[in-house]
Amino acid sequence: MSLEDVDYLSGWSGMAYPSRHLVFEHCNAGIVQFDPVGNCFVDINIAACKLLGYPRHEILELTVTKLFGHALPELIVFTQAVLEEGTGWTDSLTCARRDGERIELEMSASTLKLKGVVYLILVLRERDEERYRQNQANVERTMRGGLIEWQNILSLFEESERENQLLLSAVGDGIYSIDSEGLATYVNPAAARMLGWEVDQMIGKNIHRIHHHSHADGSHYPVEDCPIYKAVHDGLVHEGQQEVFWRRDGSMFPVEFTSTPVISGGSIIGSVVVFRDITERQMTQQRLQSAMDELRELKQRLEQQNAYLQEEILIEHHYREIVGQSDPILTIVKQIDVVGPTDASVLIHGESGTGKELIARAIHQSSRRSDNPLIRVNCAAIPAELFESEFFGHVKGAFTGAMRDRVGRFELADGGTLFLDEIGEIPLELQSKLLRVLQEGQFERVGEERTRRVDVRIITATNRDLLAEVKAKRFREDLYFRLNVFPILSPALRERPEDIPLLASHFVKQICSRLGRPPARLRKADVERMQSYSWPGNIRELQNIIERALITSKGPDLLIDMPVGQSDAVRPAEAGSPQVSGILTEEQLRALEKDNLNAALAACGGKIFGADGTAALLGIKPTTLASRLKRFGIAT
Repeated sequence: MSLEDVDYLSGWSGMAYPSRHLVFEHCNAGIVQFDPVGNCFVDINIAACKLLGYPRHEILELTVTKLFGHALPELIVFTQAVLEEGTGWTDSLTCARRDGERIELEMSASTLKLKGVVYLILVLRERDEERYRQNQANVERTMRGGLIEWQNILSLFEESERENQLLLSAVGDGIYSIDSEGLATYVNPAAARMLGWEVDQMIGKNIHRIHHHSHADGSHYPVEDCPIYKAVHDGLVHEGQQEVFWRRDGSMFPVEFTSTPVISGGSIIGSVVVFRDITERQMTQQRLQSAMDELRELKQRLEQQNAYLQEEILIEHHYREIVGQSDPILTIVKQIDVVGPTDASVLIHGESGTGKELIARAIHQSSRRSDNPLIRVNCAAIPAELFESEFFGHVKGAFTGAMRDRVGRFELADGGTLFLDEIGEIPLELQSKLLRVLQEGQFERVGEERTRRVDVRIITATNRDLLAEVKAKRFREDLYFRLNVFPILSPALRERPEDIPLLASHFVKQICSRLGRPPARLRKADVERMQSYSWPGNIRELQNIIERALITSKGPDLLIDMPVGQSDAVRPAEAGSPQVSGILTEEQLRALEKDNLNAALAACGGKIFGADGTAALLGIKPTTLASRLKRFGIAT
């Protein structure tokens, strides 16, 4: 049922009231009715069609998520809030017009329940247009207030000349009057002092030629264009906001002024001008603006750091400390003690799953930068076209989709440590840009000419042979030597079998605590089997096997289901699917997650929320689903 079907005034027969549908249709504010569960528009009035740039029949065929696709998470959060509270308001949503232009909206919403179905009623206004109307209203109020102020000044002139002289002489603003020919008839001391003249030297002189003869750039200011003189001719109040007055010594200062006509016997006999030196105000505004820009930049940086740290909290680290007593581990601990307090660049190399990030964290924690953030970047996960934006940040409008300023990872790590994981995955053509900031500590955000400086320690990690990559011309030699100041080898688990019992016991305690189950026991035979296994997935594979055993074991003893061998741990993938092994790489996991999301969307016909929606099917919140769809670039 649409709003067109509801006419609350239809029963008032014989009365000349417009129907509710006519009021809805011709309201100057855009009004939309949509079904949040069905993800469809039900009705829309003329003003909303004009605002969005679509004819009615096209909008009614669109899904709501299609129109607000780029702001889907914000829309979902707003929609849920309105469904819970009954009403809501926001000015943070944008939508795409038919011509592709994105417009910022101010939106108020309420719920409407018809025949057991809950609809949302949205009132839309373009944010810039609404602000323009408010500014116009403020200007009109200011003008009206200004007229009253000048009328009060004129009334003082009419009451008593002597009292006027005393009053105007004490005013700190400059005040003077001119006759119909533009000659000064009165000048108060403040005006003469600011202009660098004596009062008697200005009386009878053409005031425009004395102080208003040129613009700020030195170009001529014609008398006929002067707002001060226009008041004498048209009888209207004129204001000047961005102009300058000239002193006798040739210097100038910024002013704001008002020229008010003096009318006597129905004729304009002159004008009264009140002006103020706003040099100090402009300097204060500039300082305030600079401070606000600095605070805004700091706020963005802190918000980005907070978002990053919150994301890091959600990432489950495999262990909190380095576990092991083998010679390779003791060597690493000694290396950390040596290099940690310095600012030297460290290159950690080793197979995947050996704990390279743990070593990087230990280096950071032992450094003088430990109170500042450690920012991790997975270089393999950054598309080539977003490399500069991810590392150096961008300004609003720098490229399509850059809706606001963004702080890059280097700025987030300023004063701290930047950990570049999988450094060997950076494309060759982008390595020179990384080398420059590593050598000079300088960079520019994308779309910005300002050069910024950072103080960042660099720790990198790779599972590739970078020296072989250099010889194959796939990695810059100068970048390699810039990063490989202090190399550390992260040993494979098969090279430290004596640490396997310690690691297994550590994971058992950690996972039991997380799963909320009592501690379990490892059997000696299982430990020996684990020590004889080659562990192609290294520590990550060991943790997965322990967690699987804790899930499947019922008694106090763990039943470890070990792979028969490395050859059994890896099975060929089916045709047309990502290669899947006993231990999946990060890339394989992302591919499987993306395929699963697409399959769930297809099963639900693209529907996101509701009992039969994709979010319910997956058992997650709609906001979480929207975030994942956005991360994988899946359109709805």
